[in-house]
Amino acid sequence: MTVPPARWRRAVSSPPFRKSVSAAYFELDHPSPSYMLLVAPVRPEKRSRIPAVTHIDGSARIQTVNPTHSPRFYRLLKEFQKHTGCPLLLNTSFNVRGEPIVESPRQAYQCLMRTGLDCWVLENLFLDKKDQQASPDHA
Repeated sequence: MTVPPARWRRAVSSPPFRKSVSAAYFELDHPSPSYMLLVAPVRPEKRSRIPAVTHIDGSARIQTVNPTHSPRFYRLLKEFQKHTGCPLLLNTSFNVRGEPIVESPRQAYQCLMRTGLDCWVLENLFLDKKDQQASPDHA
């Protein structure tokens, strides 16, 4: 029997969240780091709510967002929760299968226009796909 690559059993993303919600979603016995350095168990009752960031073993590679270090990201998480009821986002590499990671705003825009993404945020810029004009370059 061969062991398949790790990718099949791990979510391809990380859930960034504010410290105030960590205990509700994750079983932690110490503070979570600000970067994706720690894997923690997702509370069983929350796993179906956040399947995109939950590994097959019920864990997640967590990222605590601190208002001192990342004030805009922290505010984004608060606003997202206010509008959706979900206090977590999905943090993953920005690329499409078989293509390299997006490295420029132009590539990000092209990816937005030719994939199933609805929108993206870059610094103070928010683009909603439905507000963009279709172009043959983005087909």
